[in-house]
Amino acid sequence: MSNGALVRLVDVHKTYRTGEMEVPAVRGVSLEITRGEFVALMGASGSGKSTLMNILGCLDRPTTGHYILDGADVSALDRDYLADIRNRKIGFVFQNFNLLSRTSARENVELPLIYSAQQLTNAQLRERADRVLASVGLSGREDHHPSQLSGGQQQRVAIARALINDPEVLLADVDSATSLEIMAIFQQLNARGITVLMVTHEPDIAAYAKRNVMMRDGVILDDHVVLRRADAAAQLQNDSAQSRLPSVRGPGSSD
Repeated sequence: MSNGALVRLVDVHKTYRTGEMEVPAVRGVSLEITRGEFVALMGASGSGKSTLMNILGCLDRPTTGHYILDGADVSALDRDYLADIRNRKIGFVFQNFNLLSRTSARENVELPLIYSAQQLTNAQLRERADRVLASVGLSGREDHHPSQLSGGQQQRVAIARALINDPEVLLADVDSATSLEIMAIFQQLNARGITVLMVTHEPDIAAYAKRNVMMRDGVILDDHVVLRRADAAAQLQNDSAQSRLPSVRGPGSSD
């Protein structure tokens, strides 16, 4: 095992009990993710990827095995300690965004800081929230409520909220509706050194990551580096250039 791993799972099992039945969701997974990687965790529904994501996000604990996050074994910590680790080290971007509808983009982003151990003034909260909103292209939208924002803009607010505490790792649950703009943001964040772990069942989405880990039936089937990585920023530039090209009319065409 390498010493530089930010995330390390060692023979992790997760078994759920339903009455007298035991249902194994994760079966002996060992995995390392080094600082600065961009990893897509893939698999169909029921593959175990969501269960593994919950363990990696300190939302659940393994039944057996070890989870070492940033050098500390968090496998057996109680809920209060896990909550503290989530707040300090992990940023979450959920598929449904989980934004508070009656609060502004800025206030949604500030929320994790309000519950953190940091004692910040209102001015400091505002400055920090506005800075991360600007980093995801939402300058000028700070006072907008979710209903005043597009779906893509709401997802950017969710990303900004995940970044507000400068997390060690960003966990994102994405689907086929995720836009090129959002994938470009994830790639830009990763280029700045942020570790990104993305859960998806879409190979087209996973192609934007640097590494793909495929799960099935609670085990890892494949783990490989993406050799032909998709570049979201380049695709956006190309789409923009195509949209600016004049239309070509053939002989005899009319308005």
